[in-house]
Amino acid sequence: MYKKFYGLTRNPFEVSPDPYFFCPTPHYTEALASLAYGVLRRKGFVVLTGEVGTGKTLLVRCLMELLSANKVAFAYMYNPIVSVLEFLTHLINEFGLLPSQVRTKSDALARLNNYLMERSRHDLTTALIVDEAQLLSCELLEEIRLLTNLETTKHKLLQIVLVGQPEFEHKIDSHELRQLKQRIGLRCSLKPLELNELKAYIHRRLQLAGANSHSTTIFPDETIASIANVSRGIPRLVNTLCENCLLLGFGHNQKHITPDIVQEVAGDLRLHKMTEDSMGTLEQTKSQSVVKPL
Repeated sequence: MYKKFYGLTRNPFEVSPDPYFFCPTPHYTEALASLAYGVLRRKGFVVLTGEVGTGKTLLVRCLMELLSANKVAFAYMYNPIVSVLEFLTHLINEFGLLPSQVRTKSDALARLNNYLMERSRHDLTTALIVDEAQLLSCELLEEIRLLTNLETTKHKLLQIVLVGQPEFEHKIDSHELRQLKQRIGLRCSLKPLELNELKAYIHRRLQLAGANSHSTTIFPDETIASIANVSRGIPRLVNTLCENCLLLGFGHNQKHITPDIVQEVAGDLRLHKMTEDSMGTLEQTKSQSVVKPL
């Protein structure tokens, strides 16, 4: 609707995790590099955490593109609320094996081990990526830990990436999961965008959507400061704000988004209340380090 008005070729602020719109800020680039390093160097377990809306799933999509380019076979699970057998069956299905032949846990583990051993003989890496890992039961986490027992004398046969919200950090730090914690090779966390990062984020998405040289005029600096204040640097909220600001600006025939438009959109979406409630959590997240090798 507004694309022609602002000189765009596509919508720049869709909330879907499209790697095309990945903005390589230092923190996000470092986190992505750490995840790729952990898998490609066969470190076993890698953990990524971040507050809701900070771009974890987008980072996972970028990681999957990198892994595909490096001939890494991977299984991806986005809904981990399953039984152990359902989990193993999903794993086998993702690797292109025949899940119909799996009747028991033993069947599943035998097929998985044979597959991983065959890939290892050809010096090929295999990975498992679990999103929303904070939803994993302790039973399933223990089962995932046991998968790292599938190994040769040189390396683990399956590299595992666990991605979750900050509460997942507390879960793996618990006494019950101390064996899992000891096997984690890298821990990364995503923080909300700082003001300068948020500015680069908005301009890059506009440029990728066709704005080119006039991207800075659509969202002036004072408007970006207002967006930063409302969104607290959470990329998903930034996208929602910017998308609705462009719609409202188009409706008002305004080529430049003003702070007043931002505040009107924030009021309509009730984002002021949301950000007030989440301030404490976000401040805690900002205080965490980005990459924590063990």
